[in-house]
Amino acid sequence: MRIAYAYLKQQTWLYRRNYPKALQPLLGQALKQSLKTGDAKVAKARAAEVNATYEEIVAKAKQGVVEETPVTPVAAPVFKKVCPVIGRSKVADLAREYLNERSDQLRHGGFKSVRFSVGLLVSFLGSRPVASVSRDDGQRFVRLTGQLSRHVGKSERHRGLGLEALVARSEGPAITPQTQRRILSQVSHFLDWCVYRGHVADNPFKTVRVERRGKVASYVPPTDEEVRRLIDLSDPVLGNVLVFCLLSGLRAGEAVGLLREDLIWKGNLGWFVNVRANRVRQLKTDAAERQIPLHCGLMTFVEAGSDDRLFPDLTVARVTKRFARVRREVGVERPGLVFHSTRKWFITQCERTGVPEHFTASLVGHQSARSENRLTYGIYSAGISDTQKREIVDGVRLPV
Repeated sequence: MRIAYAYLKQQTWLYRRNYPKALQPLLGQALKQSLKTGDAKVAKARAAEVNATYEEIVAKAKQGVVEETPVTPVAAPVFKKVCPVIGRSKVADLAREYLNERSDQLRHGGFKSVRFSVGLLVSFLGSRPVASVSRDDGQRFVRLTGQLSRHVGKSERHRGLGLEALVARSEGPAITPQTQRRILSQVSHFLDWCVYRGHVADNPFKTVRVERRGKVASYVPPTDEEVRRLIDLSDPVLGNVLVFCLLSGLRAGEAVGLLREDLIWKGNLGWFVNVRANRVRQLKTDAAERQIPLHCGLMTFVEAGSDDRLFPDLTVARVTKRFARVRREVGVERPGLVFHSTRKWFITQCERTGVPEHFTASLVGHQSARSENRLTYGIYSAGISDTQKREIVDGVRLPV
């Protein structure tokens, strides 16, 4: 909120209004006063009172200057304290308000992650006033989250348990440092929100760090032999979407969310897939919005079925879980080999046929230093043509 002659400093509204230059030798440069509140609505009402006082001071000063009589000083208004003391709100109450607000801003998956992280903080410090939370509490919170099991959020047995109870029941490998940092970041964002709303003066977790260092686990592309074995299985659930992602480089969420209206005809260039946000799913990034040729081996998808979705019965969760099962059946279990590896296989095939990196980036929805998605190069380049895209995609061949 913008308030005339008032500004917010350290969660408190202050009033300042300069006197007319002719009266400054008599009154000073400006009328300055704290409005003694962090609430914008209360500050706006109090600023109106101080404005009335200012007008009265100026009027009397002008009268005194003209009549050359002493000016009776006007007392500044004294405000009653109507706001609750900052910091008394409980962490659990503020977290409930914060999650209600974030539920309207985040996608389902992202909100689940934030809800889990803030829920850990609430179970640990929820009954305490937010002003009593200290940096030491943040360090204890980080130490405890570092002891959580990697599967702690995936078991029904753990539902509803607090942070300390989850640590006591954790077995097996601990969560990665990357996951621990994500939890801390989401909790710190909540505390920043508390600062922004005026419930606390500073974020006590701001200087807390995760000291553990971990290696990022990358995906591995399947070999041609593993691809052949997965395709030969002809799994009734996974078979079609597996081939589709191998020959298009689409993410699982992009593939299962395709509608028939996302297939567009471009004359001599054939069918293209218009990857965009629709009623089924959103896109991961802005760069993910793109048009890519439909591979010549996928033409059966254009006319097959009558549903408006290409894969009406599939979700990302079902695809990834089914792939784990299929992978065991054909004996291609390797660390880092997941359904998303189909995307890496497509990129690898493009690289092995000599396709430039920024060409491949345009097809798979990545950002590279020279792709049309980056700022400087994108200003001067309209990107690769549809003909070039068609040649690249049709150059990818499944192993036989």
